[in-house]
Amino acid sequence: MTLSPVSDKLYAAPQRQVAPFEFDEAVVAVFPDMIERSVPGYTLLLPLIGQIASRYAQPNSRCYDLGCSLGAVTLALRQQIQQPGARITAVDNSPAMIETCGEIIGRSGPGLPVDLAEADICQTLISNASVVVLNFTFQFVPPAQRDALIQRIYDGLLPGGALILSEKVLFEPAELDGLLVTLHHDFKRANGYSDLEISQKRTALENVLIAETVPQHQARLLQAGFASADLWFQAFNFVSLLAVKG
Repeated sequence: MTLSPVSDKLYAAPQRQVAPFEFDEAVVAVFPDMIERSVPGYTLLLPLIGQIASRYAQPNSRCYDLGCSLGAVTLALRQQIQQPGARITAVDNSPAMIETCGEIIGRSGPGLPVDLAEADICQTLISNASVVVLNFTFQFVPPAQRDALIQRIYDGLLPGGALILSEKVLFEPAELDGLLVTLHHDFKRANGYSDLEISQKRTALENVLIAETVPQHQARLLQAGFASADLWFQAFNFVSLLAVKG
């Protein structure tokens, strides 16, 4: 995906009242810059997700990118999965995201066919799936709906299928969590964000991005029926888990 030339300045000016974060047109315009400067390890994570997906993808199956935003994961799947008859379903509930995602995929050249859907991932039917990816998406799902979504994904996966779940997480004890939060903020400062931008973005995400611990995620995945739920990637307080259906 070609990165947007638009720099993220959404929180650069003081705001009397910071509105809750949402994936609207303003965010879409700066999203590639925002996520690369905000999420440590993001550019490394994408091709690795594609690599893992290529191992678990099965012929004539569906690969789901739930909360696809501008399609970075979808493109990684298209480029690396070689199974005959496989298709990708990319889902996002933001009309602006889906519209721009379609344009980006349309310019991306050959690869697996992609079906775009503007929909709530909690209401999306998962069927005949060999790979499902939730890449920094699940953290925005209301906690009361999380168990049901993971169960729906598990039920829709073929035997041997995999869920790749990337999240911003909490750590215990509190001292470790505080250190990782500080290191994350240092990462953002090193990428050009001011203290004001960091503070206002954090306020915007309160009660919107609700993080959990790695053990909480693993317990939910195992309770749904996954045979394993292993941590395979970490950059400060951003991680990715691989859950495999037996």
